[in-house]
Amino acid sequence: MRLPATALLLTLAALTPIHAQPAPGSLAFTAPAAWRARPASSSMRIAEFVVPRMQGDTEDGELIVYYFGTGAGTVDANIDRWIGQIQQPDGSATKTKAARTTRVVNGLNVTMVDASGTYTAEMRPGASEHFNKPDFRLRAAVVETPRGPYYLKMTGPAKTIAANDAAFAAFVGSLKYNP
Repeated sequence: MRLPATALLLTLAALTPIHAQPAPGSLAFTAPAAWRARPASSSMRIAEFVVPRMQGDTEDGELIVYYFGTGAGTVDANIDRWIGQIQQPDGSATKTKAARTTRVVNGLNVTMVDASGTYTAEMRPGASEHFNKPDFRLRAAVVETPRGPYYLKMTGPAKTIAANDAAFAAFVGSLKYNP
């Protein structure tokens, strides 16, 4: 019996870091071995990972890699939307407290954002219900490729995400476009 490539990646996930070697015209990356791959829950999600919780946290974090083609808005619009999903304890927006950086990784322009506070994103796209998760942190990136942008979004309890700062940096540093 021949396994599909995604099943093979998931099978190997427990043994080694996860390497995505997509078809030509796609983004490749290496995920840390500690992150557990899970099946993508929609066709817009290229990959999903569980970021194991730190002691004292009540839930795991997650990192999701999205690809929507070329019609998902500008880099700035997506960064602003993500920042808007984090509120400060006084109810104010996070925009002035979010750290935004840019860098080039293997020839790809990458814009990253780091914000902490109460996570209030929609539970599902277009839903009226929102999360209400205090003391959360968001690390996200827009990766510009010749095929269009890819979006990386890591969210979870602040302590868990902080413990994975180096892993997130390594994940971003592994990004490569497969022409």
